[in-house]
Amino acid sequence: MVNFRKLIQFIGPGLLISCAYIDPGNYSTSMSAGGQFGYIHLFIIFLSNLFAVILQCLCIKLGTVTGLDLAENCRKHLPRWLNLTVYVLAETCIIFTDLAEVVGSAIALYIIFGIPLNIGVFITVLDVLVILLAYNPDGSLKQIRKFEIFVSAFVVLTFISFTILLSKVTIPDKTKVFEGFLPTKEVFGSKQSIYLALGIVGATVMPHSLYLGSNLVKPRLKEFDIQNENYTPTESDPNETNEVFEWNHLYKPSFDAINYCLHYSYLELILSLCTIAVFINSAILIVAGSTLAGKPDAEDADLITIYDLLCDYISKGAGFVFALAMLFSSIAAGIICTMSGALVAEGGLHWKMNPLVRRLITRTLAIIPCMFMSLLMGREGIASILNLSQVILSLMLPFLAAPLLYFTSDKKIMRVEVNNTSTTSSSDIDGISQSITERERVSETSALLQRRKSADHSGIIEVKDFSNSLLMNVLGVSTWLCISSMNIYLIVQFIRGEDVHF
Repeated sequence: MVNFRKLIQFIGPGLLISCAYIDPGNYSTSMSAGGQFGYIHLFIIFLSNLFAVILQCLCIKLGTVTGLDLAENCRKHLPRWLNLTVYVLAETCIIFTDLAEVVGSAIALYIIFGIPLNIGVFITVLDVLVILLAYNPDGSLKQIRKFEIFVSAFVVLTFISFTILLSKVTIPDKTKVFEGFLPTKEVFGSKQSIYLALGIVGATVMPHSLYLGSNLVKPRLKEFDIQNENYTPTESDPNETNEVFEWNHLYKPSFDAINYCLHYSYLELILSLCTIAVFINSAILIVAGSTLAGKPDAEDADLITIYDLLCDYISKGAGFVFALAMLFSSIAAGIICTMSGALVAEGGLHWKMNPLVRRLITRTLAIIPCMFMSLLMGREGIASILNLSQVILSLMLPFLAAPLLYFTSDKKIMRVEVNNTSTTSSSDIDGISQSITERERVSETSALLQRRKSADHSGIIEVKDFSNSLLMNVLGVSTWLCISSMNIYLIVQFIRGEDVHF
């Protein structure tokens, strides 16, 4: 049975993760798909969300069991050269993701307030600086929940905007909408339909969300252990001078905390993605399918053209609501992108940076190409930049998801000691615990050995294996192979000069 009072305490991280799946890249791709092919790509939206759920569940498991996010696990377990390579790829993704948020915010400001695109691009540097300065991942859960509520408010406003927009459109045959969620050969009936299907997947499963998802679970774990006196927080983090000292002294969730949080973290994430993210992305496509399908300007429409079309075929109010939704989601996605960038730098390199400095660096790097293209090519340049960002993110995703699959399937990384003083009964761990002999412990680091000896003088420790089951490994690897194949095909066709619209 689900304890709904307990579930309410976990609401927040899933909504923040949803921000990564409703950025301007999704608007452009889903609108284009709906305008050209009606509702048939709703199945691809559902499939993309399924991929996202699988990968994000792995992120939750990794962060919950190890107490470290994906970037920290890369730094701890990968060779230095490989960790640096992953770090560079992740930072590249952060910059290009932020670039998409810049484009979305600038276009929304142009539509709503008439601010020129080049000036709107510059204004986006300042949009969430104050809020980011208020976020402290090591602060109390009460402070973090206030931040989650603030960002979630933008997600809810986006949700409300598309609810209003859906109420303004007329759908002659509603059964076709429901049929769109079922697989059909029409999705693969033409090259352009395939391109759009692959583009929806690439625009939905975002690399930076993997780092964020594995980190957002940590505050509730730590709060549980503090309340139950399993952990006493220190005033400062360990110094970078000694790797063994650092990893040995970082917070690691207790077995009880993992049992308390893991399944509710899964549930909150799945509910958030399967309601908020799926609804918004589906609503984008349904609005386009019901109003723009078959219209001559829908095929090559950029975001501004889509606004004009909505004004022409529905009402100016509908176009305005669309622009508001894009502004809300761009702000929320921009906050999440900057948070992810900080996690990548701090976890991958132990490079702590003031959020203000981080925001200035990433947004400056994103603004330079946007300013250049908007000044030289105007709207076409901005659309090209958005297109380029989706290409880069599609190319990087397989490389950044691979470590996640590796870590969560590794039994040594994903095992947790069952504390003898734990309140968990022995029946809860019956059949899943194993003995670790003195000889097995010799292969581990001396710091880990000392901690285990002090916890159990008998030389035998019971542990629970949280590594992926065979089914989860199959789902994870299949998802990775499917996304990789789709993205590689899309990139190859793009390089070959095909008219690919993301």
